[in-house]
Amino acid sequence: MNIQHIMVIIDPTSETDQPCLRRAEQLARHYPQAQFTLFLCDYIPALDGGLLFNNELLKDARNTFLGHREEYLDSLAQNLRASGHTVNTSAVWGKRFERHILKAIQEQQPDVVLKTGQRHSLLKRLVLSNSDWFLIRYCPTPLWLVKQPDAVLQNICASVDPLHESDKPAALDRKILATARTLADATGAKAQAIHCYNPLPQTLAFDSGLVADYDGYAAQVHQHHADAFGEFAKANDLPVDQRHLLRGYPEQSIPEFVEQNGVNLLVLGAISRSRIENALIGHTAERLLEDVPCDMLVIKPDGFVDPSRPA
Repeated sequence: MNIQHIMVIIDPTSETDQPCLRRAEQLARHYPQAQFTLFLCDYIPALDGGLLFNNELLKDARNTFLGHREEYLDSLAQNLRASGHTVNTSAVWGKRFERHILKAIQEQQPDVVLKTGQRHSLLKRLVLSNSDWFLIRYCPTPLWLVKQPDAVLQNICASVDPLHESDKPAALDRKILATARTLADATGAKAQAIHCYNPLPQTLAFDSGLVADYDGYAAQVHQHHADAFGEFAKANDLPVDQRHLLRGYPEQSIPEFVEQNGVNLLVLGAISRSRIENALIGHTAERLLEDVPCDMLVIKPDGFVDPSRPA
């Protein structure tokens, strides 16, 4: 990943702390040639009178409000500008924050988007209304969700699926690993890779053959995944000490691995299924967002197309 343009999504609800901006300032030291865009979308219902009250007075009030938000963005840009970086700012008015964020991404084509990762209620996940979920599904650009903005990048981990049991194309695994390695080279961090597998739990093994020889079945599953992970590692020159095969569901075993091994950034892939499939199944990336303590970088496959748009 060649980082020349970084977009930082500013949280309009916070006037003091912007974790994603702190991460951006850290990245600026490793990418002195990069330019930045600080983007903010805000909305106040009182300034939206609807069709019956959409008069010039309200329009002027909204413009004044956005002017103040632009001044706020300029104040946030001071540190980056002082270090010699070009920083553009953009404040827009709108209800659907995630839609405006995606529109800005499509227009400006940044190399990576930084956004503060938020924890979300179960209700928001079910109705698919949260901006993080939306961007994980539909953002075509690498999406960096910041959770530990002050942690120095020392340990970057790529989560791959060489058997593609999550419907990911093989090229995406290579892209995930290459992204982790490129960032590690730029920041001086260590890069490694993990792969999770999980045999059918013994309590669900109703087949008489599985019940009789569950340990043998589990050993076969382990070997199958170990062989596939080994082939992937060999094809990508990944040493033994940089790869880890984890047993368990990803949303359980990955957070444990991250915490126990001091991982600062987890790089993983996401593809976008249909809305119904997302509601029933969900993405591994979305489930991990709640429990992984470190930053997450979500990568889409090359040629990704928003499935909600007509062909």
